[in-house]
Amino acid sequence: MSFDLNDLRLFLAVVDAGSITHGALDVGLSLPAASERLRAMEAAGDVTLLTRGRRGVTPTEAGEALVHHARTIIRQTVQMRSELGAYAKGMRATVRVLANTAAMTEFIPERLAAWMAANPQIDIDLKERQSIEIARSVAAGFAEIGILSDAVETSGLTLSPFATDRLVVVARHDHPIVERTQVRFADLLDERFIGLAGGALQDHIEGQAAKLGAKLKLRVKLRTFDDICRMTGAGMGIGIVPEKAARRCRRPAQIAVIRLQEKWAVRRLSMCIRSDGQLTPPALSLFEHLARSGRP
Repeated sequence: MSFDLNDLRLFLAVVDAGSITHGALDVGLSLPAASERLRAMEAAGDVTLLTRGRRGVTPTEAGEALVHHARTIIRQTVQMRSELGAYAKGMRATVRVLANTAAMTEFIPERLAAWMAANPQIDIDLKERQSIEIARSVAAGFAEIGILSDAVETSGLTLSPFATDRLVVVARHDHPIVERTQVRFADLLDERFIGLAGGALQDHIEGQAAKLGAKLKLRVKLRTFDDICRMTGAGMGIGIVPEKAARRCRRPAQIAVIRLQEKWAVRRLSMCIRSDGQLTPPALSLFEHLARSGRP
């Protein structure tokens, strides 16, 4: 059998996700490419590694054996790179970080600048994911640091407080809902929404609507929270954005901000790392910096 590290990372991602589609996303592959690579792994070993079904995939007995060895190999590889990196001079390093939408847009940029200026030889591979995917990917070793909502399952991870993210409703000043200090999400489902294009936060909001048996009536999806605020200020619909973004845009976009009366609207963001604490020196430096910058 001839499996490379990318094969092993893909296989672990698929097993942890229980899905080839989501596993492929975690490692940055298309579904066809991931499926072909998995078939090649099985063909190379003349063994079935995954049981495929309508509800996803599960590892066979041989697959479970591969999972055990793959996790060991990935951990040892990370440790090897860390130890060798201590002797390297002038070589660039990369820290892999996954963050949810609110952390990515409203908190991380301002907290990274000083650290990156002090560490010019270290790059950051920063990607946006939903919190549940972040927890899974960090636990599996596909990223060193995650920033997520601590409402998701985080077994196998060590958490550190990062920020509090409150979601609010934004609307034009003359919209009927602005007369209220707070509003329930269920009371908004007949409204027309301005949404976020391609964001994990938008998936989260639409998922909450689905739990109520509804689908958001979206007029358009835009790329940034600032764009959503400007469009709602023009009276094209209402939006749900982080409170920090709403306050920043309140005056220039001429919008009103209304509290969203839902438990899921207040999210405590945490940084997460693997519980074994095996971080490379660059990742440990970044983690400690972010932890300090998040303290009052």
